[in-house]
Amino acid sequence: MADFAIRPALPADGAFLADMVVEAANWRAGSTRPRPTVLADPVYRGHIAGWQRPADRGVVAFDGDGRPVGAAWYRLFAFDAPARGFVATGVPELIIGVLPLWRAQGVGRALMRSLTDVARAAGFARIALSVEHGNFAHQLYRSEGFIVVASADGRDTMVRLLA
Repeated sequence: MADFAIRPALPADGAFLADMVVEAANWRAGSTRPRPTVLADPVYRGHIAGWQRPADRGVVAFDGDGRPVGAAWYRLFAFDAPARGFVATGVPELIIGVLPLWRAQGVGRALMRSLTDVARAAGFARIALSVEHGNFAHQLYRSEGFIVVASADGRDTMVRLLA
């Protein structure tokens, strides 16, 4: 396993979270959606705009030199302004991104476990996410207890019970 540590996300991490949104959007090998295009998408932008709102929580993985290598965070969305993984008001939606060189080294799993612990401690009973069909992370999510609750437009909405 690679040498990394995890800490809570801070308000100053907003720019790195934007980087991780771009990584999440470009998960497919050879995908090169430019940063401005990804961040212009209202759904992706919704995951980071105004970071860190009062209910926002996240975790950042960093290497032995203190450089961030991945992040996972959640945000609550309103019924009238949902994200892709919206299941209900009061259910946070998780987003995760890991730099390509750090994938398949346990960073994503460690981030997810840490963030679900944070959500559980905050009193949430469930956490949701959205994943495109074919994304290699789908198996990670299943192995961490997420189940598909809806499927549309080439994406699955998945939920994990935290209680």
